[in-house]
Amino acid sequence: MIKKPHFLPGSVNMKILIVDDNYSLAEIIQMILEDEGYEVRLAGDGEEGYLAYLHFKPDVVITDLHMPEKNGLELMECIRRHDPQVKTIYMSADPWIFSTRLEEEKKGHAASVLQKPFSRGELMKVLAQPGG
Repeated sequence: MIKKPHFLPGSVNMKILIVDDNYSLAEIIQMILEDEGYEVRLAGDGEEGYLAYLHFKPDVVITDLHMPEKNGLELMECIRRHDPQVKTIYMSADPWIFSTRLEEEKKGHAASVLQKPFSRGELMKVLAQPGG
């Protein structure tokens, strides 16, 4: 039996950019999301992520917080100059290091936080939330 992609409301043709310097993790997330019917691109750090954003124009950015070149918050600061309300999911094993900034992000933007490691279900739940 061929598995039919499951599309969440509004996800048809939704584009997601994953930015993480842990390429193995990024690929796993990519496989999960593509299996759900999303169009996905990967970038390995904040600089590459910014360039990928400019070319790909994703609906959602899933980014690690700790990366070389630009961290996830710096990356989103650049991206928000183009799209202040782009939905953002921050990932980190230790998000409390950025707790004040992340709280500001959640209040002022469409942003959520996933603590690593997270499950497929947790990822899909956060992705399905309106506005982050």
